[in-house]
Amino acid sequence: MSEALLVIDYTNDFVASDGRLTCGEPGQNIEGRLASILQGFHQNEKEIFFPVDVHEENDPYHPETELFPPHNIRGTKGREQYGQVQTFLDDLGEEWPQHIHWMDKTRYSAFAGTPLELKLRERGITHLHLVGVCTDICILHTAVDAYNRGFQLTVHEDAVQSFNADGHAWALGHFQDCLGANVVSG
Repeated sequence: MSEALLVIDYTNDFVASDGRLTCGEPGQNIEGRLASILQGFHQNEKEIFFPVDVHEENDPYHPETELFPPHNIRGTKGREQYGQVQTFLDDLGEEWPQHIHWMDKTRYSAFAGTPLELKLRERGITHLHLVGVCTDICILHTAVDAYNRGFQLTVHEDAVQSFNADGHAWALGHFQDCLGANVVSG
């Protein structure tokens, strides 16, 4: 079984206290655990993907324009990774190792409109580990798409979070009960 880590939307706009659509403290509280998982995958040279939400300023055609305030605008600090995760990327320098990949996404699922599935299949990846935000939005939609494409899933419950505590708890149950995901902590 070949594994990959998906670090989904752990950006300043979604996590920092001054983020434009932040889950705030709950998202900040997972920083250490998320960074630890990231380091473990990196040290073992396992594939790591950063599917990151991107929007254009004042885009009248994007469906989220009606649902949420502007966030993760291309070229802004809000779109950078939060805290230790951005430090990890900065420490890599300009030339990243071949097992680390950045991927722009414009929908909740990391699979929608991206080459993610192709990249995973090329590398023989069969098992995905999911971390990031928001549990009940982008993590959930990515997990459902992964399940429908036949990937095995592990969701690190201590490295995912949301601005909706009820939605977070519901999604964790859904991952396990409906998608057969291994929901782990620590």
